[in-house]
Amino acid sequence: MPMDPRHAVLFEPVKIGPHLAPNRFYQTPHATGFGWQRPQSGAALRGTKAEGGWGVVCTEYCSIHPSSDDSPYAFLTLWGDEDIAPLALTAEAIHAHGALAGIELWHGGAHAANRLTRVPSLAPSAQQALYHLPTTARMMDKSDIAAFRGWQRAAALRAKRAGFDIVYVYAGHDYLPFQFLSPLTNRRDDAYGGSLENRVRLLREMIEDTKDAVGDTCAVAVRLAVDELHGPRGITSTGEGREIIEMLAELPDLWDVNVAGALGNDSKSARFSAEGFQEEQVGFVKSLTTKPVVSVGRFTSPETMVDQIKRGVQDFIGAARPSIADPFLPEKIRQGRSDEIRECIGCNICRAANNEGVPLRCTQNPTMGEEWRRGWHPERIAPYPRRETALVVGAGPAGLEAALSLARRGLQVSLVEKSRHLGGRIVNEMRLPGLSTWGRVRDWRATMLAKEPQAQIFLQSEMSADDICDFGADHVVIATGSRWRRDAIGLGNLTPRDLPGALTPDDLFAAALVSGPVVIFDDEQYFMAGAWAEKLAAEGHDVTLVTPWATPSTFTIYTNEQDFVLERLLRLGVKLLPFTLLTGQAGGAAQLECAYTGKASEVPCASLILCSGRIAEDGLFQALSGRVKNLDRIGDCLQPSSIADAVYSAHRYARLLGQDDLPPAREFPPLR
Repeated sequence: MPMDPRHAVLFEPVKIGPHLAPNRFYQTPHATGFGWQRPQSGAALRGTKAEGGWGVVCTEYCSIHPSSDDSPYAFLTLWGDEDIAPLALTAEAIHAHGALAGIELWHGGAHAANRLTRVPSLAPSAQQALYHLPTTARMMDKSDIAAFRGWQRAAALRAKRAGFDIVYVYAGHDYLPFQFLSPLTNRRDDAYGGSLENRVRLLREMIEDTKDAVGDTCAVAVRLAVDELHGPRGITSTGEGREIIEMLAELPDLWDVNVAGALGNDSKSARFSAEGFQEEQVGFVKSLTTKPVVSVGRFTSPETMVDQIKRGVQDFIGAARPSIADPFLPEKIRQGRSDEIRECIGCNICRAANNEGVPLRCTQNPTMGEEWRRGWHPERIAPYPRRETALVVGAGPAGLEAALSLARRGLQVSLVEKSRHLGGRIVNEMRLPGLSTWGRVRDWRATMLAKEPQAQIFLQSEMSADDICDFGADHVVIATGSRWRRDAIGLGNLTPRDLPGALTPDDLFAAALVSGPVVIFDDEQYFMAGAWAEKLAAEGHDVTLVTPWATPSTFTIYTNEQDFVLERLLRLGVKLLPFTLLTGQAGGAAQLECAYTGKASEVPCASLILCSGRIAEDGLFQALSGRVKNLDRIGDCLQPSSIADAVYSAHRYARLLGQDDLPPAREFPPLR
């Protein structure tokens, strides 16, 4: 199909210093979990983005010195000349598809724990290390500042030798240059502290040093947080953030602007933000500079992208998460296939992977992070060598992914679902506050299945074990999902409880009546308990959320949502009872005990809701065991987990069908 002419502006080239970006699609720096230890994996991931049409593709943060060590989390390094060749692999992979390669030079300052190098942390003023360690980052003296400038310059020279086109000066996300900018972290009284002009001095010098180092070979970009979202105590987009841009407007070759305060502010999930959510803070920048501007906002809609350009908000469409969900997003727009964009759902499972210290993953794109390790491509899959049939039972996220991937491999696929709807658990979960975008997991797969002549879908078609045997498919895949537990066993409570009157999320989604004081027991610790507490409190219920842990929804710490979850619940008046186990329900009360002391207590309770864990719905699989030759189970039916894990489970099954499950390739980095 031809490109929609309304989208043509997105494919205009844009000059960045000495280079010309082929279009306006800019993959901003984002973590991968590969770091310096896995250069092949990092190169393959970035190369796939360039192949997919991103005009500029940037690395993740690249440390300029051992005093900026983020171990155990993965990060890149340009500490010495030996780091040049591994990074050159990424630049070459990006250039192979005609894109510009950017590298984000980084020093974390008080954010760098230096647990591997054991070098003292640095900061503009002495302050407690920002990783909850009993450590103080020491104040930099003039010789430290001079050394720091030398590290930036040396790293920029190495980046140039590695072949990068754009070299970053990184003053965002509360890292060292930003710590000098903010009055909250810079309490100096010398030439680098006090007035804003003094606090900006180091950033100005870094830009000048970097430009001098790379000459006219590379463009110099500045990533700046223009608002740290701490109000008038800190930098704001209407105050000093604006003044910084005015001071330095024409100095760099590109401005990459965002918000700070915490990484969760910049990468806010869809549960707590809309597409383009940063415009309120960053929208002023382009009016103050002639240099190109890029920002992010979880952009997935071509119409929104065009609107950003035409209204003069930015020159490039910056993206991290949307480029993870669909590395071929630009190419699909160019080819008039916008309906095939695998839209980011904003669940922040990608952020969770980074915060857990493991390689990148994505709910929508199961190939993410496996480009080199397993050789998976987001748009291509090897054909199956024989003409065979497959029956997939259950059309939740795993069933949909399995059916689509098997059909793409050339099998004749029948997808059967007992309900009237595709999507399984997604149909319910997308009804919770802020989770409507999760429906994209279902919608994209349904759209793509409709284009596969090899696939047939049968709704309202519950099948028994005998029915499946009689069907006679060459391969049978059971994707019947899971159900919520009724015995309150979870992460903290390991004792089964007899709670005949308790409800589970399954009951609530089936419209069970909720009345009186509501008690929710959260021992699963992801989004479910918090989302139901929010929903019921917003509807006017008196809600108490009980958990054995310090806070509810603890896994949302990894998805950078924990602060927003707590703020929302507290504003709605939800009462939180941490360190507390549920022991029973009687006489209009929930019976509780302290998880540490065993002290008993109770709270009024007319409706008790258990969010403690799930059990696989594998009865059909067990009934078929031994009766069907090629029988498998996937997704929650195999292991109840996140939607991301369900999709990956299904995709892995389809990719490996007919192949040996060999261990993925491993990289062996040189000793540092």
